[in-house]
Amino acid sequence: MTHAGSHPAPTSPAGTPVTLLIADDDEVTRSGLRTLLAAQPGITVVGEAADGVEAVEQALRLRPDVVLMDVRMPRRNGIEATRQLLAESAESVASAEPPKVVVITTFENDGYVTAALSAGASGFVLKRLPVRQIAEAVRVAAAGEAILFPAALRRMVAARPLGSAEALPKAALTEREEEVLRLMATGLSNPEIAQSLRVSLETVKTHVGNVLTKLGAQNRTHAVVIAYESGLVVPGFTG
Repeated sequence: MTHAGSHPAPTSPAGTPVTLLIADDDEVTRSGLRTLLAAQPGITVVGEAADGVEAVEQALRLRPDVVLMDVRMPRRNGIEATRQLLAESAESVASAEPPKVVVITTFENDGYVTAALSAGASGFVLKRLPVRQIAEAVRVAAAGEAILFPAALRRMVAARPLGSAEALPKAALTEREEEVLRLMATGLSNPEIAQSLRVSLETVKTHVGNVLTKLGAQNRTHAVVIAYESGLVVPGFTG
């Protein structure tokens, strides 16, 4: 998992710019984000959407690498739009990767964010962040990493009832897999987990893959949400 601002900003695999769709119901915010992000290296803004229904339609038509998705939008909110987009993307073009979704929100404690992560979003960023950090979050998401601010997620999950308490017992994670999941929850990337456990990067990737499969998690971020909600990791845990 990756903190915004902690790693070099990658582009898409072929070195081409990351394509981005911006979904926000506020025209001024949407236009501002488009102007600022289009000026950032390695990013090409290919479209905009003013609500969740349009976001899904545009994303399926344009097939961007990343959708920057506001949560509170009319007709369909960002949570439902994320869930529908990822489901329909997987069905429509089996050979293509579904767009990565990065939720953008005003408040760290917005309860909708955790639900969006559970719906399959790769992570979230705050609207008040400098544009270069939002741009980096877009690039990192496109490269397959998750964007998460662990302290903020801990606070959000701490305020929610335990909604997935049975997920881990049913998953039958091994002791090592639970250890890897705990380290993922602190925000460590695969190389950092490998260093912490003194194992190879390939071994960590195998463990992470097993964790996602056993938990039925769409991505690393969703797995971390389950870890907190199940009680495997508690707010304040630092590794």
